[in-house]
Parts: sequence; structure tokens; C-alpha cells
Amino acid sequence: MEKVPRSLVFVATPFICLLLVSLIYTVEFGFYLTPSDEFTIIGYHLPRWSPSSATILDADCCQPTLTPSTFPATFPSPTNFSANLPAPATFPTPANFSANFSDADVVGDEMKLRTNSDASHTEDEDPLYLLLKRLVKGEDQTQLEATGFACDSKIRTDVCVSSRPVRIDTLTMKVYAPLSQGMPQASRIVHPYAIKDDEALMNTSVTAVQILPGNITLSPPCDYAHNVTAVIFSSGGFAGNIFHEFNEIIVPLFVTSHHFQSRLQFILTDFRPEFVAKYDKILSHLSSYEVINPASNGGIHCFPGAVVGLHYHDNLAITTTEVPEGISMLDFKQFLRESYNLKIRDLSQTEKPVLVLISRQGSRAFLNEDQMVTMMTELGFSVVVAKPDMMGNLDTVAEMLNPCSVLVGSHGAGLTNEVFLPDGAVVVQVVGWGLEWVSEYYFGRPATGMGLNYLEYKIEAEESSLTSIYGRDHPVIVDPASVQSQGYQVGRAIYLIQQNFNIDVARFRTTLVEALGLLGRSAPLG
Repeated sequence: MEKVPRSLVFVATPFICLLLVSLIYTVEFGFYLTPSDEFTIIGYHLPRWSPSSATILDADCCQPTLTPSTFPATFPSPTNFSANLPAPATFPTPANFSANFSDADVVGDEMKLRTNSDASHTEDEDPLYLLLKRLVKGEDQTQLEATGFACDSKIRTDVCVSSRPVRIDTLTMKVYAPLSQGMPQASRIVHPYAIKDDEALMNTSVTAVQILPGNITLSPPCDYAHNVTAVIFSSGGFAGNIFHEFNEIIVPLFVTSHHFQSRLQFILTDFRPEFVAKYDKILSHLSSYEVINPASNGGIHCFPGAVVGLHYHDNLAITTTEVPEGISMLDFKQFLRESYNLKIRDLSQTEKPVLVLISRQGSRAFLNEDQMVTMMTELGFSVVVAKPDMMGNLDTVAEMLNPCSVLVGSHGAGLTNEVFLPDGAVVVQVVGWGLEWVSEYYFGRPATGMGLNYLEYKIEAEESSLTSIYGRDHPVIVDPASVQSQGYQVGRAIYLIQQNFNIDVARFRTTLVEALGLLGRSAPLG
């Protein structure tokens, strides 16, 4: 075989090495270092979070802003950056920082990345902007496009969106947003909880967030730098009651944040550790980052964009036409199944019908519960009596209701757990005396929107304990509307607090036979 001249080898070798190095670099970094995927710190571009590179900046949710003194002579490459900056076990405190930064630092360069006319993409092509754009419609969307800031204001809630970098002082809950031409210059107050029309509740239980538009270079310097969107909401209000937690926080949170695919970070005002612990599986499926407690993680947090407030549609409901992706409560239920690892989607995956009876104590309780259970068992149901101490753990509740065919309960927060029922299941609500409207509005109508069958068992006066307390001819019995017209607290004290039930088992049996029919089953003979 003829030998290749040695001179050719010497000439070709550098070119071959150069090609190999270029190929390795492209494979290793090329798919991540695009302009729309970068976060800027003091002029250096770092890749944003992705499932395959999650150790860069927000391994535990955030890292302290880097000072010039922390950089080595040669800036580390993306492959060894995480090794040079190990993530702390807990949030670093502002005392860890030795330098202040101007707008040209963390936030300012991020803004330049999106607004510089020489950038390789326009704002409309920015993935973060496109995600935020979905949260506003019509004129609000036009304003967001023009100024980078817009608020969607409705009767129950305000949702304000900044598609440009913001600085958030978590100690005072002030959001500093960059002022653009055409943007309202007045500050705005938002109560990030979905009952803003209840002024007394907002003033006592929900911390206000103040949005301050202006020259961001004059706002406080960054203590913490994040590279995902911030979503600010409150766990105050009526939190502690499962209906209100799902209705005003969890469902709105899903509507507002699900399309970010976990690439966002929650700032929870009125922080309640028990709320975070209770809904940990839901929160961790909506965000890949630790929930920020403003009280314990105080300081100036810098984000490339922010959402203040949550979208609310109706009681335990999602209006499909209000969401760009056309999602519904069926999608929310599927999200819950994924969050809690529930295997049963619909009743075709079940065998013997399971009936779960929500057992209450104190008010709206079933006084002859044992007789009811006996009748249910005779109809062929496998009966589970859900006592109050079983209803506090959502993991237990979700697992219990996933194979459930029929859920029976009197009007009350416990019926909120219908969100965990498989498609096609039946909800039977025992409607107390004087509670017809609230029963339909809070649980009946929402059930049908969840792909469930809904039945009501309206009690007779003789089945209510109110008859024995007030007498058959008292206005409480013969004219509930006149009693309720005296105010919510008067009606609540009587119809929600004082009332218990002694169910006519034979009459109730007819309702459960109807439920069996909806399941495609028939009652046993005899």
C-alpha cells in the first residue's frame, strides 16, 4: 500500500481537529444557547432552565445575584458552571451579597436581549412573551404587545402581566415594572385572590401587591436572580376550607399557569405552610421550583416576566372559550390524576360499584347514618363511610374516590372532592331545607362540567331537625326566603349550622336506584 506523504498529514491534522472540536461543541451546547433561551448576568449569557440543564441557575429555585468579585479570571463554561456554584440547601439571605447592580446588570441585559433591534428574534417570537400573551385578550393583549404590561380586570379578580423584566420586593410586595410609552404611569394595587369584590376580606386576609411602573434603574438592586416567570397569588382569604381552596386558588392557578409547563415560580403571599404541604403534589406539578415565602425569603427578586393574580371563571369551573387552548374541567381532572398518580379515568375500568358516603359531624349530619349504610349495602354497593378524620389528607381522599362510582353527601365543602371522581360517576347531593339554590350553584352545576352525573335528594320538612326546633308552621319552615332576606349570617346560622337530617331511607332508596341506572346497573330484586 502506498504511504501518504507525511507533509499532507501535518497539513490536514489541524483542520481535522478543528472540525472535531466544532462538532463536539455543537452537540454539547448548540441546542441550548439560542437567544430566546438565554438569561443574562453582567454581560454573560447563561442557558435558561430546561429539563436537561436544570442545574444552571435555579436548581433549588434561585441563586444569589453574582458580583464581579465572584467571577474567576476565565468565566466557566456551561458544563462546569454548576460545579463552580453549588446550590445552597436553603434560600441565601441578602447579607450574602456584597455589591449592588444597575439596570445594565441582571435585569437590564435581559431587557436588551428582547428589545435590541439587532437581536436575532423579535418580541413576538420570544417563547416567554408568547406564554404571557395568552393570559390577556382583546385590548389588553394589544397593550401588552405595545408596552410589555397589561391588566385584565373582572368582577372577581385582577390579573396583571409584565412580559418585560421586573424586580419584586417580597418584604413589601412591591413590583417594579419598566415604564414604556403608552403604559399607565400610576401605580396599581392588586389583591391576588379570586374574591376581590369582598372588600372586607381583601382588607383583612389578603395582602395587597403594589405594581410601580417607572425607570427600573432607579428601583432597588437585585438580591436574587431568576430565569423563569414569577406568578404571585395569595393563600389567604378563605383558605382552610377545601371548597374555597380549590375554587379560588387551585383551579384558577391551573388556568393561569398550566401552559408554562412548570417553567415558572410561585410567590405565595399570606404564606400558610399547611396549605403548601396539603397541595404539594399540585404545586410541584405546576412549577419545577420551590414556592417562595415572602416572609422568609425577603429581598429583591428579579424575574424576566411576572403575573400578579389568577384567572377565575366560575365555581369549580373553567370556561373553555376563555382559554386559548380550549381546556376544561376535564383537563383539570386529568391533571389531578397525573399529580396523584391515579389509575382509573372512567367507570369502564371498575367492577363492583363503590359508594362513598361523606359523614359529617356537628351540622348537616345524617342522624340515621347506620340505616342508610344498610340500605346502600343491600342495593349491591361496596360502601365506604368517609369520616371527617379521613378527609383532611388529599392523598387519602384522592385514592379513595378514584374507584368511586357514587358519591353521596349533604351540601358542604366535602363535596368539593368530586374533582377526584372518575368520568361517568354519580354525585348525589342531599339538599337541606332552605339550601336549594346554593346546592345547585356550588356543586350541582359544576359536577356536570366535570363529566359527572348529578342527582339531588331534596329532603322533606319532616327529615330536617329544624322542624323539631321551630315547629312545622314557623317561617323557618314555611317561608325560608323571608328568613334569608334578613342577611347571610341569619340564614347561615339556621340552615347551615343548626340543621341535621333524619333521612327517609325508603324514599332515598329510590334516588340510589336511579343512580344505579345511570351506571348501567339495576337494583337487586326484592
